Amino acid sequence: MVDIGSALSSTRELGILLEMIVDEARRFTNADGGTLFLVDDQDRVLRWAIIQNETMGIRIGGNSSGSVDETIFRPIPLEEEDGTPELDNVATYVANTGEPISIGDVYDETDEFDFEGPLKFDQQTGYRTRSMLVVPLVHFEGGVIGVLQLINARDKQDQSIPFEDTFVGLTSSLAGQAAVAVKNAQLFQELELQFEAFIRTIATAIDAKSAYTAGHVKRVVDIAMSIAYAMDRADDGPFASKTFSRDEFKALKIASWMHDVGKIATPEYVVDKATKLETIFDRVEIVRLRYQLLHKEAECQMLRAMLAAPDDKEAASAAQKAFEQEVEELRQELAFIEACNRGAEFMADDKLERLEAIASKEAKVGEDTLNRLTEDELYNLSIRKGTLTKEEITVIRDHAKISYRMLAQLPFSRHLASVPEIAAGHHEKLNGKGYPRGLTAEELSTEARILAVADIFEALTAADRPYKSPTPLSRVKRILDAMVDDGELDPDIVHFAMKTGVFDEYVEREVSEHQRDLVFTESLEP
Repeated sequence: MVDIGSALSSTRELGILLEMIVDEARRFTNADGGTLFLVDDQDRVLRWAIIQNETMGIRIGGNSSGSVDETIFRPIPLEEEDGTPELDNVATYVANTGEPISIGDVYDETDEFDFEGPLKFDQQTGYRTRSMLVVPLVHFEGGVIGVLQLINARDKQDQSIPFEDTFVGLTSSLAGQAAVAVKNAQLFQELELQFEAFIRTIATAIDAKSAYTAGHVKRVVDIAMSIAYAMDRADDGPFASKTFSRDEFKALKIASWMHDVGKIATPEYVVDKATKLETIFDRVEIVRLRYQLLHKEAECQMLRAMLAAPDDKEAASAAQKAFEQEVEELRQELAFIEACNRGAEFMADDKLERLEAIASKEAKVGEDTLNRLTEDELYNLSIRKGTLTKEEITVIRDHAKISYRMLAQLPFSRHLASVPEIAAGHHEKLNGKGYPRGLTAEELSTEARILAVADIFEALTAADRPYKSPTPLSRVKRILDAMVDDGELDPDIVHFAMKTGVFDEYVEREVSEHQRDLVFTESLEP
């Protein structure tokens, strides 16, 4: 009993625990069969949790066997239709009264309880149900939380005999210990579910900050966990010996959900910066208004010149021609600025020189002098690649640092202690040139490397980013290969995800049809 009590306190996995209770109770009573019911207080029923019968080769429920099918093993009502306790069924009697019941032979006691279920089972299978010991799992705070039902005690010759009287007290003692362990496991499970629900809520809120990245976190979780599950199943290759414990799977999942939590402090206009001049709105509209004003001013200058010499046709023609040249110059300049603002192409030196030349031009508008571009507009438009200034890139990168700070302050349990390191490592690179901490390959866990690959793959294949057009898969592969060659991503993980079909399965679910110009499993060299 001491050893069993110690074993029951060794696990917090409810399925494993329930199976262990029935296994141990059957072992020390030498029972052929055992069933464990859990009380559902909300629906007021007993639900089948574990079903075992050694003679019939039945083992259902728990972590090592199939789940209970409630269409076959229907929940047993704890109350009559009028609300009174159900006392005819032996299991519901024990659940409602909290009293243990020992029956020598169910065929001799059909008047006391309704044994229709066991008798019907015997008739269908040829099994002979004889003795039965039914004890409540009584928790000191929550009353009866379950019922343990043992079937057919056996003697040394494996013949069915009644349960010894001493086993009633011993099994009740075991059930009391089991009740505490089950309640603790249930509470732990509830806390885990609440914690995961809270995490998903935070992740959803972060995604909701940007209409463009909505769903990003969920998709990263999907990719990361698919890679990890495939690794765990691998029989050959670099991950043949790699396995993940339940805690390691959970840590990776939570870290994946929380990897962008630092973006809660990142301004939306930086996250969603689709053009170089965008802040709360795209300031190219201000530039357009400025050019419209310059257009009107040029028109006013032409009309003033015409009015100054109304009879001079030559002067009027010259004024008209100068106006048209000025308007065409303004049109070409604005078109060039709008193209630069999109950030789709790399800004070469000649383009930067033209921007600076445009910005240096001045025009008189009434009593004021007006520049084509302000200093800040020129600075943003001069971004060589993408839409972010170096200051905005720092703000974006700070989200990983903030994620680490936020997660490091949470009191994660021992089995989830790796969550901050995994989550904050999704922008680290094997060559040490990543951020926020510049970790090297030796300092990055397998889980952090998986998350980095998942985050990059989701970003490359996403079709809803405002700063880029949807990327064909052939280009996605070239970029991944380049990042592997540059020592940024783990080559084994990238190749594994391609070879095993993890990427292709994700593509089938999430990537638009017109991007699918490549199948990863078919693109690899022999």
